[in-house]
Amino acid sequence: MLIPKKTKYRYNHSWKYEGHGKGNQEVNFGEFGLQAQQGAYISNKAIEAGRKVISPFVKKTGKMWIRIFPHLGKTKKPLEVRMGSGKGSVESWVAVVKAGTIIFEVQGLPKDIAYEVLEKASYKLPKNPGETKVKYKVVERNE
Repeated sequence: MLIPKKTKYRYNHSWKYEGHGKGNQEVNFGEFGLQAQQGAYISNKAIEAGRKVISPFVKKTGKMWIRIFPHLGKTKKPLEVRMGSGKGSVESWVAVVKAGTIIFEVQGLPKDIAYEVLEKASYKLPKNPGETKVKYKVVERNE
């Protein structure tokens, strides 16, 4: 799974995922990409699950890129611990994804298979069950 080798500080302040991202908005490496339509924290486990879905389809003919990395450590205090005594230890690592950010890119697959694979990968990423709005969208490279 993806985790940083080294961090400057032990703990981070939380980053906001509301609003639109500044970079990583276009498909640059592959032919098709999975784009976030809303902001979210995506855990390193969810990124790995999406990679495992895409890998068998790409095989040796295609190529895959993961365009996000989990830099933010989410902390949690143990259960039944009294208030105070500092911040909890880092429990997991998450990537802060804003609206419009490309998450995965693939190349070397037919269009219909690429759409199907990226759609399957989107099921592994976080979403709110009650919302009707689409959280992820498959996009093509503009040239």
